[in-house]
Amino acid sequence: MEFRQVVKVPRDRIGVLIGKDGMVKEMVEKRCNVKLYIDGNDDDVSVAIVSKDDTSTSTPPHTTPTPTVSTSSTSTSAEAIDINVFKAVEFVTAIARGFSPDRAMRLINDEECMINVINLKDHVGRSHNALQRIKGRLIGSNGKARRLMEELTGAYISVYGHYVAIIGKAEEVRLAGEAVTMLINGSMHSTVYNMLQKARRRAKMERLKLWEDEEDVGYLDANSKSDVGSGSSGGDDEV
Repeated sequence: MEFRQVVKVPRDRIGVLIGKDGMVKEMVEKRCNVKLYIDGNDDDVSVAIVSKDDTSTSTPPHTTPTPTVSTSSTSTSAEAIDINVFKAVEFVTAIARGFSPDRAMRLINDEECMINVINLKDHVGRSHNALQRIKGRLIGSNGKARRLMEELTGAYISVYGHYVAIIGKAEEVRLAGEAVTMLINGSMHSTVYNMLQKARRRAKMERLKLWEDEEDVGYLDANSKSDVGSGSSGGDDEV
């Protein structure tokens, strides 16, 4: 399976993606078994993520600006692609949307983690003042709102440019996305925090119930085995 996808990265984020002495770029290439090709002179630079199997025969990345997935003669489904290749795409996307490499690494280190990106222009249009007002609500004074949403959901949240990006497991991303949408739509911060606190308490109770159910099943299994053992012993005595 040959894989290539192009991600647009703001020019001021390219240095973060490369890292000091190229350390971040090299780390991603090694961990995810890909090559990153950086090309472009515009405000948004094209970063092509190419699977190692594709690097020897591929045409130059800038000749294919549209993300592509092509099949080889030995593979016929996207499932054949190493999941780490997709993780590399997510990592580059995270850097492009304002995350630090340390935070973006959560996507590579945990297969259950994902990234969701919300375009604020879809909600506020092209009004610069409206965009700045919404960003201020999402970040809060000294970053308080963003920090509390992270603490209550377990997700990482970045507000950068006209995007909000969220990294976490599925339920964490869903909750954080709901909180962000509520703030965008004008809900009070206290209302959003209360919603998140209730969701966290509910999730804790569900985990506790699941743990108790598992304990009960284990107890019943142990008793069942004990009863079987006792029955066999009694039969032997009777004979």
